[in-house]
Amino acid sequence: MKKTVTVIPARYQSSRFPGKPLAMIAGKAMIQRVYEQLGQAAGIDKIIVATDDERIYNAVGQFNGIAVMTGECSCGTERVYEAVKDCTCDIVINVQGDEPLIKPEMVEELITAFADDSVVMATLCKEITSDADINNPNIVKVVRDKNEDALYFSRYPVPYNRDGRKDVKYFRHIGIYGYKKDFLKEYVQMKRTPLELAENLEQLRVLENGCKIRVIETQYDSIGVDTPEDIFKIEKEMEKASDFLSE
Repeated sequence: MKKTVTVIPARYQSSRFPGKPLAMIAGKAMIQRVYEQLGQAAGIDKIIVATDDERIYNAVGQFNGIAVMTGECSCGTERVYEAVKDCTCDIVINVQGDEPLIKPEMVEELITAFADDSVVMATLCKEITSDADINNPNIVKVVRDKNEDALYFSRYPVPYNRDGRKDVKYFRHIGIYGYKKDFLKEYVQMKRTPLELAENLEQLRVLENGCKIRVIETQYDSIGVDTPEDIFKIEKEMEKASDFLSE
């Protein structure tokens, strides 16, 4: 059996929402909400919060979670590797700390990608049905080959539907990732690449270095928190969802 560790990178500083991981959502800190959701997923052996801030570290300890302090990191992926580099595991799952409604099933789907031993990195996508979302540069699109490996990620609406065909599908990239641990080490040592810099999409570094990313289609969705106003949206969704209980 492959040992799987899930890491939640959590920074305190944020230009739009400082202290976001500690924002309260229906009586619990957001980082606790994410942690508890992941705890419901089958196939995870350990959950770690990776942070550079003692306030977050202490908050995780208060709900008996596991946290590690990391040093200065240039990106979330680097912080994830810092958290697991001395950990014995085969697969590392990277889940953002601002996804308090993440479905455990999404993580389980991601883990299944590694049943194929050739897969070194995997992520999720969901079909887009709204024209507004297709044309929204804040929603990253992904196109895949017949093996479900990524051909490209873009903020632009790809593929370009030149003839207005009705059978063209668009897929939104959902930014949770899985890696083989050995590949994660290789990934964080790669230099930034031209397409990555142009689109400001870190995953393009992998494709530009000739490596593959398996992209699993999911039926589930999640709502991220970018601003304080998003907290109200999350709490409304929790009130509607039967699997959440306000405490």
